[in-house]
Amino acid sequence: MFQVNENYLKLPGSYLFSTIAKKVSAYQEAHPDKEIIRLGIGDVTQPLAPAIIEALHKAVDEMGRAETFHGYAPDLGYGFLREAIVEGDYRSRGVEVAADEIFVSDGAKCDCSNIQEIFGLKNRIAVCDPVYPVYVDSNVMAGRTGTYDPETEVWSDIIYMPCTRENGFVPALPEETPDLIYICSPNNPVGTALTKEQLQVWVDYANEKGSVILFDAAYEAYISEENVPHTIYECKGARTCAIEFKSFSKNAGFTGVRLGYTVIPKELKCGDVALHSLWARRHGTKYNGAPYIIQRAGEAVYSPEGKAQLKKQVAYYMNNAKVIKEGLAQAGYEVYGGINAPYIWLKVPEGITSWGFFDYLLENAGVVGTPGSGFGPSGEGYFRLTAFGNSENTVKAIERIKALKG
Repeated sequence: MFQVNENYLKLPGSYLFSTIAKKVSAYQEAHPDKEIIRLGIGDVTQPLAPAIIEALHKAVDEMGRAETFHGYAPDLGYGFLREAIVEGDYRSRGVEVAADEIFVSDGAKCDCSNIQEIFGLKNRIAVCDPVYPVYVDSNVMAGRTGTYDPETEVWSDIIYMPCTRENGFVPALPEETPDLIYICSPNNPVGTALTKEQLQVWVDYANEKGSVILFDAAYEAYISEENVPHTIYECKGARTCAIEFKSFSKNAGFTGVRLGYTVIPKELKCGDVALHSLWARRHGTKYNGAPYIIQRAGEAVYSPEGKAQLKKQVAYYMNNAKVIKEGLAQAGYEVYGGINAPYIWLKVPEGITSWGFFDYLLENAGVVGTPGSGFGPSGEGYFRLTAFGNSENTVKAIERIKALKG
């Protein structure tokens, strides 16, 4: 008789956003005439920029001619895209990253979860709490997290680093030493960001302890404050302790197109073993590369026209964030985020759970958000709203929420 991977059976319930989708679907069936505004999932709503569409059309035409047709992509990605990334995301910021240290993929979500495959199962992981669920769930599937306590909602072998209003949503260095440290900045779901000085503390700590930082920078395009780094490699010593993940989903609207990349410096080693070579082996074995058409679209992100157009899109979403944050504050809510990230993290009213607040907003305002408890035990009592809706619906949603307070 075949066997299943029993680690999957340890996962509590369904994936957070699957649960939300089921609740919303049930509400729509019961109230077919009610309009629902979705500010829960961080999915973009603005169309692809003209420069990107032009690049896609050109690449499609190339694929229709024998002399310009492309088959399998190179393992690491096409050189034209990797060079554009080096110049646009690193060299222009005074940071040295080599093109062959960049691994092009179909998105940061896959890389953030798959990266754990190159590490041993005895490695202890540490996560910020609240946390993007993929970091935890992918390690549960691998069998690295121990047992789950449904009452405390924690895994026995995970080191949780609470990010709360009491510590300014900046995690303290853990008492137990982790091997792998997941850090997302700007943070999803809290919407705050680490300053360069705060991130440098983590880099120094990782180098001292022999740990690896898995740094998710998917939202770096939304950074507005000068003291917040756009890449962990702005910090001294990061090349010997950090892997960085970046995505085209939120900065360029590629959620339905799919493109991202991971950076692994060649200096990052476990003894004499370079993690770069391990990931290259894994990448080449399990992945056949992002399509040529999509990589050409990614290249257009770094063109002068692309950068100008995407700057306007980011400003559009951040204006939504301002509308949400100011509107909720006017309604008397305690709110965070929305300055360096397109997420607003709000304190729910006393006496109600985060899932209770989800139901309250859905039933009384027709607004969908994300309950904080879905991101970890320290998320209880909070709620996330995304700025990725269109501006009209964003304004309408906040007016509905404010009306409930009236």
